Amino acid sequence: MYDKKIPIDYKFSEDQILVELKNYINSTYEQHYAKGKYQATDMIVDAGLGEGFCIGNIMKYAMRYGKKDDKKKELFKIIHYAIIALYVNEQ
Repeated sequence: MYDKKIPIDYKFSEDQILVELKNYINSTYEQHYAKGKYQATDMIVDAGLGEGFCIGNIMKYAMRYGKKDDKKKELFKIIHYAIIALYVNEQ
């Protein structure tokens, strides 16, 4: 879809942030509730409710942004749900 032909000098450290984001997402698959065969998100998406679920979670984390110590983690949660919403949209 997107070709990477020209090296890019990222102004906002996007390349580094994407590596951190991927590490965060990977860590969610290692958490105790992700060890089973199905996660709640899987069942919600399979029931056809994935888009609303993802948008609702994006809104939830956006509303509480800055109220916890780890702002970056809250933003990563928003981005992760946006990625899941993109996946649902493509299905």
